[in-house]
Amino acid sequence: MLKVLHHPLITHKLTQMRQKDTGTKDFRQNLDEIAGLMAYEITRDVPTRKVEIVTPVAPCVSEEMAKEIVLVPILRAGLGMVNGIRNLIPTAKVGHIGLYRDEETLEPHEYFAKFPSNLPDSVVMVLDPMLATGGSASAAIDMIKKRGATVIKLICLVGAPEGVKRIEEDHPDVDIYLAALDEKLNEHGYIVPGLGDAGDRIFGTK
Repeated sequence: MLKVLHHPLITHKLTQMRQKDTGTKDFRQNLDEIAGLMAYEITRDVPTRKVEIVTPVAPCVSEEMAKEIVLVPILRAGLGMVNGIRNLIPTAKVGHIGLYRDEETLEPHEYFAKFPSNLPDSVVMVLDPMLATGGSASAAIDMIKKRGATVIKLICLVGAPEGVKRIEEDHPDVDIYLAALDEKLNEHGYIVPGLGDAGDRIFGTK
């Protein structure tokens, strides 16, 4: 299911990120803040369990999260979303997955993968700022499912309809969360209007 998070704060900060003159520091800071704002909505349906606690005044029954959260950024741009979410969920564990695309077949291949052992019992959030064709995200989700994950959410800032369609077809059980659904992909595979190459803008490599 696709969920586009329409919120004035998210939209305002994304507007700053889209501008071509925004520098690395401000781009990264806004990304942190948007990821944190998105996490609030993304965790709305995380299951809870009742616990008995003692406050300074009296015993009471309250609730706490019943599942752990695992963040899996797709290298390298996905790393830019980790801190913003961990600021809100400091107990979240972090896995990493790296993919490269075969120049002949154009198929994505895994070159690095490291995950915590609790994937099957956790809510797994796959992080990538851009959902363009959806090829890399779909492959990453496949690889995470093979390691036992069953509750998976794909978290992106900006998506194109082509990428959303790919994920919905390949992984109908995965919820997609976007800060914005943009118009289309151009002939080079870039999201229009988009915000450029997120990895380069996060790390200042271009």
